[in-house]
Amino acid sequence: MTQAIAPRAAATTTGGVAFRVRVLLLLLLAVIGAVLAGAAPASAHAALTGSDPQQGAVVSRAPTQVSLTFSEQVAMSDGSVRVLDPKGKRVDTGKATDLGGTTYGVKLHSGLPDGTFTVTYQVVSADSHPVSGAFTFSVGAPSQTSVALSDPAVGGGVVGALYGVGRYVSYAGFILLVGGAAFVLACWQRGAGVRPVQRLVVSGWLALTGATLALLLLRGSYVGSGKVGDIFDLTLLGQVLQTKAGAALVSRLLLLAAGALFIAVLFGAYARRDEADATDGSGKDDASDKGGVDVDAEKRDLTFGLAIGGAVVAAGLAASWAMAEHASTGIQAGLAMPVDVLHLLAVAVWLGGLSTLLVALFRAPAETQIDAVAVRRFSRLAFGSVTVLAATGIYQSWRQVGSWSALTGTWYGQLLLIKIGLVAVLVGIAWISRRWTAQLSEAPRAKVMATAGAKAGTTAGGTALAELRTKQPTKVPANSRNSSAEGSDSRDADSRDANSAGSNSAGSNSGDSRRTAQLARQQAAVATTRQKRLRDADPARAGLRRSVLAEAGVAVVLLAVTTVLTSTEPGRTEEAAQQATSSSSQRSGPLSLKLPFDTGGQDGKGTAEVTLDPARVGGNEMHVFVERPNGKAFDVPEVKVAFTLAAKKIGPLPVTPDRIATGHWSAIGVQIPMAGDWEIAVTVRTSDIDQTTVTKNAKIG
Repeated sequence: MTQAIAPRAAATTTGGVAFRVRVLLLLLLAVIGAVLAGAAPASAHAALTGSDPQQGAVVSRAPTQVSLTFSEQVAMSDGSVRVLDPKGKRVDTGKATDLGGTTYGVKLHSGLPDGTFTVTYQVVSADSHPVSGAFTFSVGAPSQTSVALSDPAVGGGVVGALYGVGRYVSYAGFILLVGGAAFVLACWQRGAGVRPVQRLVVSGWLALTGATLALLLLRGSYVGSGKVGDIFDLTLLGQVLQTKAGAALVSRLLLLAAGALFIAVLFGAYARRDEADATDGSGKDDASDKGGVDVDAEKRDLTFGLAIGGAVVAAGLAASWAMAEHASTGIQAGLAMPVDVLHLLAVAVWLGGLSTLLVALFRAPAETQIDAVAVRRFSRLAFGSVTVLAATGIYQSWRQVGSWSALTGTWYGQLLLIKIGLVAVLVGIAWISRRWTAQLSEAPRAKVMATAGAKAGTTAGGTALAELRTKQPTKVPANSRNSSAEGSDSRDADSRDANSAGSNSAGSNSGDSRRTAQLARQQAAVATTRQKRLRDADPARAGLRRSVLAEAGVAVVLLAVTTVLTSTEPGRTEEAAQQATSSSSQRSGPLSLKLPFDTGGQDGKGTAEVTLDPARVGGNEMHVFVERPNGKAFDVPEVKVAFTLAAKKIGPLPVTPDRIATGHWSAIGVQIPMAGDWEIAVTVRTSDIDQTTVTKNAKIG
């Protein structure tokens, strides 16, 4: 009867496991489809590339609005752009409007005074990062300003610090969860039943889930007011859920729910199946012993199902970052997102597997110590991960940096160089670990473990003797503490027991409980010491532990640098913004133009040379030299100059220079309000009725 029931029970168990795996796969595929369906590419990390009036410009009349142009579309709210007069008073209407493309504007009040105005902005880029800054322009002439810029609310303060911590924790949790599970399935399947490994993977899931929930709550205040009180504002939370970053965080939570089911199967049915195989003792799967069920095939199917399900969960979690970070913006976003997913998975498999190996070497019980085969498997897996990491990293570096100058001249490029150096150090330490792995073998290990066990057994035997003595009923006389050293062994033992218990009455319940607790502590200490001796017995294993620990230390620093890198403006965008705005902050040098003219009358030919110094936005010094065809000074009655910037519909801005000497005219304080390709028109009058206007384009700024 028992034999008839056993196959049925085994088949039921197999069917239940297979059903759970199928449900897990269907759920994961549905969730990952929803995640990828909502991922739409955008443009690039936001940076201010232009403004009107431009930074440092001096305009003759107060503008009616201030416009800002970014490298990508940004999210704005009331108060995102503020314009302050020289006394620090707001002069804008407060409502920013979309002027089309990537340009946004804010209206100004009328009747503004002359002086220097300050423009501040705090916006959120398409890749979910806060962007803030400030610049000035002047009306009439520059003046002193009493504006004191406060720290930006967007991305700053306590909320900004908490958000940054949440990002670090989320990356660490992802690495431990994905890398730990991959290590168990691909390298050390016995590890599914090892408690320290289980705690590591579950800790990764808890860290990632908690950090994701925290980021979702912090997001509204992080990109808005920056106030701690707004963290639990449900209105802000509703607004966050409608953004790309909010959708990514919600998708991550859904995937983590599926990940919880994956962990339950991995450390539940799968771990029990592996333990059953281990206790079989034969090392073979006999179908007859298992009631006609092919256990080996069943385990392979379960491993395959968990591998597919875990890969889908891991890819979905990585996509939740790719759809909301740098990969979703910039050039080639359609290619960059899957490349970023591969990059994150390679990092997780490498560093997470390294953390799991460290736990296995330091915390796993002696009877379940990791073997050389599992370490070699991880070595090959880590090598493949590093290869993928290098290939995807090269593409990402080209995409985000763009030039050698950005690699060394921007903060993003410098962080990238630090990351490359850390990866090189990790690879070097990993090569040392491979040498220790080659020396790791089971036969010497067993021999050394037996020796260590014998040594530990001596200590254990002493403890057992002490335990036996504590179980013998004894009565200690009141004067036993003053007994002679020549007393019997039994009296000495009884006296020591009484002293260690700290009681005046040997038969009291309090003394018995203290002795029991002391014995339990001694037994635990002996067991811990024995476990440590067994782990430390093999020199090759000890060397491997040291090298893996060094790898883990460097990996922690690498993770910190990577997290900072993901929140830093890419070098390509930063360099483009610097080039776009450099005209307003750097002198371009004197400009000199020669314009031949012919008024049509007698003695009406010559050349007008216009020089502009320093040929930048703001005040300039202009000189006009008029010469005859033979190079001599030409004393003409009148010279006028006008500047026109057709692209911005500015001008003509007339300038009437003063006559300094024969053939020489000059003007001081010629104002150029904006950088661009200006048309310079020179009008020369050679008689009362003969004059002409000649033009030439020149880039100013």
